[in-house]
Amino acid sequence: MRLLNDDVDELERILAARDGDDSAQEWLIRRYTPPVYRFCVRMLRQDEDARDVTQDCLVRVMRNLHRYDVNRRFSTWVFGIARNACVDELRRRKRLAGGLDREPVDLGPSPLELSSRQERADRLRDALDTLPPMYREVLVLYHFEHLKYREIADALDLPIGTVMNRIFRARGKLRDAYGLEETA
Repeated sequence: MRLLNDDVDELERILAARDGDDSAQEWLIRRYTPPVYRFCVRMLRQDEDARDVTQDCLVRVMRNLHRYDVNRRFSTWVFGIARNACVDELRRRKRLAGGLDREPVDLGPSPLELSSRQERADRLRDALDTLPPMYREVLVLYHFEHLKYREIADALDLPIGTVMNRIFRARGKLRDAYGLEETA
């Protein structure tokens, strides 16, 4: 029953924010900044760009609250906007790099700082980074942001079968990339 109350409370705050309530708008920003930032940093792989895109995304959310359909989950709508903002940033990077993806290489922590757990997390992150954005985004939304297939489908404007297929294929590609890095 508490979950229902939380959903009702969130909807009330969204509607209040849409009507210009400053405290409700601040609440929405505080509530959605961390998950949107996590999504952006995993998609863009650069902290500074992720901060900029997160801010841009939340500005878009606030400007377009009047377009939000209360019959859909708000988080799904927000992640759809975040996804589009990340795609825009990735396209901008490609244009600036002349079509080549010339991102700086993450050297990771020094050997003294490495633990077995951190090493596995780094290898997994690197393997995730090798995936094309269409596979990376579904894995991030499913495994890191804990969205359901239907929510991902709504956020990305894809059929649910396509989402399921991409997650399946992305897991295989991630397994291959992670396995290759283990033996290298």
